[in-house]
Amino acid sequence: MKFSRSDLADFTYFLAIARHRSFRRAGLELEVSASALSHSLKGLEARLGIRLLNRTNRSVTLTAAGEALLHEIQDPFEAITRAADGLSRFRDAPAGRIRLNVVGDAAPLLLGPVLPTFVDRYPEVELDISATNRMMDVIEHGFDAGIRYGGTVPEDMVAQRLSADIRWTVAASPSYLSTFGVPLHPSDLLRHRCLKVRLGDDRIYRWEFERDGEELAIDVPGTITTDDTRTALPLVAGGAGLMYGPEPAIRPLVEAGAASFVLEDWAVTGPGYHIYYSSRRHVPVGLRLLIDLVREMRPLGL
Repeated sequence: MKFSRSDLADFTYFLAIARHRSFRRAGLELEVSASALSHSLKGLEARLGIRLLNRTNRSVTLTAAGEALLHEIQDPFEAITRAADGLSRFRDAPAGRIRLNVVGDAAPLLLGPVLPTFVDRYPEVELDISATNRMMDVIEHGFDAGIRYGGTVPEDMVAQRLSADIRWTVAASPSYLSTFGVPLHPSDLLRHRCLKVRLGDDRIYRWEFERDGEELAIDVPGTITTDDTRTALPLVAGGAGLMYGPEPAIRPLVEAGAASFVLEDWAVTGPGYHIYYSSRRHVPVGLRLLIDLVREMRPLGL
């Protein structure tokens, strides 16, 4: 059976659909409509004379033939991608598109100080950044890499550290502390107004503390819950209550006199930010350059 250029394009579409198990998410990655992908796959199946995908309203799965095709063509197509990407060294400047899924605080703290320099150095590299605390499979959703705290990186991923460990602190505005008093022990928080924290898996976080070998996790009271530090910061400055968060994010408020740290001798230190990506997929040149620049500039230490 002879193959045409359109067959090769359809194989590329098939690989994206197989990765995502979704026409919509594959279309987002390829910047092609889901209906166009569906039409192309139907044409490919007709020419091959065999069904590659099982489609329902809720799911897309591979048939046995689809699994066999994926196994046979995945590595050759990745080799073509690597070869094409490798040609970047012959260009005046690297190019390409990188999609990143970034935990919320890492966007302003880690990438914010670095990206202006990155854009100046590599103006032809396009960055698409999704900043969210929601836990997700970055590969399934079409991202080249993710950035999370070290302790939450999936075990089957290649990870590289991008920052020093992060200190987690409690802070409140001077007006709040003047009205409600300064907590001296984590248990005092039970009598305070606190801004509760929703984690990326929808659990409400229990504030963690440690001193002299004693570890505490406090289920703090509060009428406001937020899943983003950037949302909590103006609330703290306005006197809404105590907040718990990464020290680098809170420090500008403290330096401006809009907040004060409390319970500092109980502060815990957790794993810093790590970038991670699949060991089975080619790492784009632009992504490697971004990693190198973060490690060069060290906005949060290393």
